[in-house]
Amino acid sequence: MKLRSVTYALLIAGVATFSTSSLAAQSLRFGYETSQTDSQHIAAKKFNELLQEKTKGELKLKLFPDSTLGNAQAMISGVRGGTIDMEMSGSNNFTGLSPVINLLDVPFLFRDTAHAHKTLDGKVGDDLKGLKIRTNNSPMNIAAFKVFGANPIPMPFAEVYTGLETRTIDAQEHPINVVWSAKFYEVQKYLSLTHHAYSPLLVVINKAKFDGLTPEFQQALISSAQEAGSYQRKLVAEDQQKIIDGMKEAGVEVITDLDRKAFSDALGTQVRDMFVKDVPQGADLLKAVDEVQ
Repeated sequence: MKLRSVTYALLIAGVATFSTSSLAAQSLRFGYETSQTDSQHIAAKKFNELLQEKTKGELKLKLFPDSTLGNAQAMISGVRGGTIDMEMSGSNNFTGLSPVINLLDVPFLFRDTAHAHKTLDGKVGDDLKGLKIRTNNSPMNIAAFKVFGANPIPMPFAEVYTGLETRTIDAQEHPINVVWSAKFYEVQKYLSLTHHAYSPLLVVINKAKFDGLTPEFQQALISSAQEAGSYQRKLVAEDQQKIIDGMKEAGVEVITDLDRKAFSDALGTQVRDMFVKDVPQGADLLKAVDEVQ
């Protein structure tokens, strides 16, 4: 796969100690799609601060927000090919490389955010008929919206605003902080808080680039990524209500009274069965997630 994951949530942190004799300062090109007002960018800056602190300024990140280095798939290809050092994007963008990641896109998999966090940190309403909705490219997600009667349309993130504005698509699904930072509220009238998915961000680095770092720098990179991930979780939690209030002030009707059980019941086991069919250990993974308390 030629990628080395330094995922915020999934790797074990370590402690790095550095000697006074050091290598020349190194810089890693780090790209992501969201804007500079999004919590992803704020967390990326925190990641950079922590990394420089741990390495005494000898290893740092050069940040490229706003899809400067291309969309998620282009950046992943760049990391695999070595033209980009690191990138950050939603887990759905990696399902073509590793089908097991589809687990995270099974709708209604997690009971709530706490369940999602504990799972990732551990071992393991409306009528949608005919709705043209921009989805990510996860087969699990696309299949789910088809079950609901919608017309799911995968589309690069950078094209979503224009797609909504021109009515190429009727709707989109993203975490509310992304909806806010991308200003989708300017071209949407309604926000439904469905809580149907929890899509974690993955941070990946070119394997050759990672292997070329000293063990101390490798550990600093991993632990800094994890600390920045925890920092972003806190930011998102703190910003949620402020964003919802901002949406309302912008004229968006926020719908909170949704019958999640009705959607979950309508979905049945179809998407879970699809995941189990595609991934040999799928049944065990789903069971492990369900058993997290």
